[in-house]
Amino acid sequence: MKATARSRKLLNIALVEDDADLAESIRLMLENAGHDIRFVGLANSAEQALAEFPGLKPDLVLMDLKLPRMQGIECVARLTTLLPDVQIVVITVFHDTEAVFESLAAGALGYLTKPITSDQLLEAIREVREGGAPMSSAIARRIVQTFHRPATNSQADVGDQLSPRELEILHLLSKGCLQKEIADEIQIAYSSVRTYTARIYKKLHVHSRAQAVAKYNGTLA
Repeated sequence: MKATARSRKLLNIALVEDDADLAESIRLMLENAGHDIRFVGLANSAEQALAEFPGLKPDLVLMDLKLPRMQGIECVARLTTLLPDVQIVVITVFHDTEAVFESLAAGALGYLTKPITSDQLLEAIREVREGGAPMSSAIARRIVQTFHRPATNSQADVGDQLSPRELEILHLLSKGCLQKEIADEIQIAYSSVRTYTARIYKKLHVHSRAQAVAKYNGTLA
């Protein structure tokens, strides 16, 4: 048999991080991680990532959420469109449930909170290789707590609460589409999409896209 050291597929990893010191620290962690991991690119903005990463074709992207102009959640949604096979793990200081659900709804498969050690990063990469969804323990607990809340009558059937157009827009939101993309998709004004979205929030008694999507998917009580 061939040596197991050569049996694992090379994993190409790119990073989106605007903090130069942290970006350098993560780059060094990855470059020292072993022969089966290759650091292929760094972007300090979402715009740079969207321009450069399709040519680099990374297998895994580590994504910060707080970026200079376009924010990380929007970048996640756009990258998964440009690179359908890419896997994205968020690495951020944000601990709130809304940011978690919005990131996952946009297409991220994992969510880690800063600061992160080399051991934590490599363990997350191992989970990705094995088909898992790496989560910081505090984030995983928040998600479990959300699932365990008892359902209420107002959440029993989202479809009965919304008009066909509102349901169509909520479906597109659940797929990670941006409001401008939804306007183009269903050929209505961007302002109309915003109005419909506000109505959806009001009818479902939620305050964010993440909560609306979670309720649509039957995971939010």
